[in-house]
Amino acid sequence: MKPHLPALLLGLGLSTATVLPAAAYPVDCAILLCLAGGWPASAECAHARAVFIRRITPWPIEPPLQIWNCPMRASFHGEEQPIERLFDIAVRGEPVPLISSPETPLALQLVQDRADVDISDPAFDFVRSIRVFEITYQQRRNRDGDCNSWGVVYMGSYGAQGDYSRRRSSVSAVPAASDLAVPADCRDYRHRSVFVEWRDYKGSYGHEEVHY
Repeated sequence: MKPHLPALLLGLGLSTATVLPAAAYPVDCAILLCLAGGWPASAECAHARAVFIRRITPWPIEPPLQIWNCPMRASFHGEEQPIERLFDIAVRGEPVPLISSPETPLALQLVQDRADVDISDPAFDFVRSIRVFEITYQQRRNRDGDCNSWGVVYMGSYGAQGDYSRRRSSVSAVPAASDLAVPADCRDYRHRSVFVEWRDYKGSYGHEEVHY
């Protein structure tokens, strides 16, 4: 799988004349592919990134990549590798016929809250690199001169198969790239934001922060 990914990412540089509009394919397939490639410049990746960031813009806060909505094995082309199938769906806009039985209604979300293929391979480490921090912090000095501070941080992350979970974290765990900067002198300070970070397929770091 690894040797194919760099070549497939080059496909994102195709002119928009050869690619269907963003609405023609599942946007999470585009997010997955564009994230892997470091968000290359294209109309499709610009749209994918906008959706990725909008999902962490309060409220509600959603998983920025919802890989379970990208049907990498939902076609009858079972011989293809997942990353190659992803390229067909996200870039070429190929129609995606879903596998179903009379007892099972057609549905895009074939697997609940996880990828419908095995993505435990290191080639997909860029998915597991995504972390979302919901940050609330404030401090002030009271009338007695004591420094009162209060902070709540939740961190969202992805498991081996792209499943998303959210748990309580701490202010000290917030990445240095965040705008959170607690003053040492205990002056009045408030910070509320959602911060997301990731690494692309080559390991290059990226982040975005939404304040509210």
